[in-house]
Amino acid sequence: MMFLVAIIAIVVTMLLILVRALLGPTVYDRILAINLFGTKTVLFVAVLGFLNGRPEFLDLGLIYALINFIGTVTVLKFMQYGDLGWEAASKEKPDV
Repeated sequence: MMFLVAIIAIVVTMLLILVRALLGPTVYDRILAINLFGTKTVLFVAVLGFLNGRPEFLDLGLIYALINFIGTVTVLKFMQYGDLGWEAASKEKPDV
């Protein structure tokens, strides 16, 4: 019963986070909301795996957490510098 309530609470917060992502006043608020949605997804997968007695869902949750982190850092780097750094690296190497 307690885990069912936890799943419902997680789903409700995920819906509120999606509203924040769609209506956020700034781009950084929207990026933060998407990152938080990914974190709640990991929590949802963990609780769902515990409910079903399938601990291997935790492995999927951890992989998703890593992908979420790398994606968030990539988007923030793109927002800060306007590119992902590939052009700066190619300017340092002379073409032969």
